[in-house]
Amino acid sequence: MYQSSTQVRVRYAETDQMNVVYHGNYAQFFEVGRAESIRKLGFTYKELEQIGLMMPVVELHIRYLRPAHYDDLLTVTTTIRELPLTHKIEFHQEVHNEAKQLLAIGKVVLYFLDANTKQKTTMPLALKERLEKFF
Repeated sequence: MYQSSTQVRVRYAETDQMNVVYHGNYAQFFEVGRAESIRKLGFTYKELEQIGLMMPVVELHIRYLRPAHYDDLLTVTTTIRELPLTHKIEFHQEVHNEAKQLLAIGKVVLYFLDANTKQKTTMPLALKERLEKFF
């Protein structure tokens, strides 16, 4: 299992009139968590795109448990529970506040696509080698 955490501070523009984070912003928090988890493995989305790989989101599931508010410091924990062996990768994500309360949980599924053909492909070997040691 591979796991990483990153922090995000809630900006005023991400809240509604009730001072609650708008639900759609959690997808962006999840994206920050995924991008940083890949960065901690030594890659960036930009580098993966440069080698001809695209990773579109094909599924997004979020369950909201408690609200986040303006200026909260959130911790986004991103977990890959299984080593990807096919064309897809699943990220399980949680968002906690500074009091360590669980605010939201979710799962995001992405596909590995060849940038030229737009066909499904497998994870690049270099990324697989970095992930294998966690499984």
